[in-house]
Amino acid sequence: MSDEHDGGRPRAPGFHRYALGAFEVVPLHDGVLSADRPAGFVRNASDAEVGEAFAAAGMARDRLTLTFAPLLVHTGRQTVLIDTGLGTAGPAGTGRLAANLAAAGVAPEAVDVVVISHFHSDHIMGLLRADGTPAFPNAEVLVPEGEWAFWMDEARAAAAPDALRGQFAGVRRVFGSGAAPRPYRWGEELLPGMTAVKASGHTPGMSALEIVSGDEAMMFVADITNNPLIFARHPEWQAMFDLDPEDATATRRTLLDRAASDRLRLHFFHAPFPATGFIVRNGAGYEYLPALWA
Repeated sequence: MSDEHDGGRPRAPGFHRYALGAFEVVPLHDGVLSADRPAGFVRNASDAEVGEAFAAAGMARDRLTLTFAPLLVHTGRQTVLIDTGLGTAGPAGTGRLAANLAAAGVAPEAVDVVVISHFHSDHIMGLLRADGTPAFPNAEVLVPEGEWAFWMDEARAAAAPDALRGQFAGVRRVFGSGAAPRPYRWGEELLPGMTAVKASGHTPGMSALEIVSGDEAMMFVADITNNPLIFARHPEWQAMFDLDPEDATATRRTLLDRAASDRLRLHFFHAPFPATGFIVRNGAGYEYLPALWA
């Protein structure tokens, strides 16, 4: 299947634009993956409860659909890409970032900085072209210090359970040659107006990014939810993909509570496109309110 057509029909461009102070923010669609929802998808809820929650959100009870949404930020000084999608390594229906960057008028060579939130494959594989060369040849790559320490540890990779061996191998494919990326710490201002925020649990070093321009702010929250339509309503649920479930739920509550208190716009990597909206409190949980297209 070509990059430009799907079933014989041209694909619509998958990008959106909005202003954040003096910055221009551009959500980018890397594609969609849909499959049968695996048994035990939520560790601490029954499959029947999870199916009911999916149905209440207008989704098929037994299907798990993931949207992948990297984020581009034009600061006026630099063009910054946050996470890179699956590149050419993903299944059919994914790997749309390059085409949608082009549709948005951005050449790969124009990206000055790539910031990685964590090392799961759907966030890093797009750093490479199919031939293994850098997809963004002029960009400095910034990665969370805690992610590098965890995933590049040889002893931990050798002792990894079968479910994680492919992930460790994928990290080495991406970062095993070429210039080493620059590590960053939580609380560090990576670039003017962009600060790393602790978001651990899904992976040990995952980072959110607070983005501020003038008196406007938002936060890229990576994978604090698998889908905010579900996990905002059920913040205590522990998704099977979270490496430290207790830490992941604590992180989710902390960031969702802040978003609700501050009326802070969030960008979720896995949310219905354009993957941005607001959080309000709703009983013991929260509600995700998608932002209106404008």
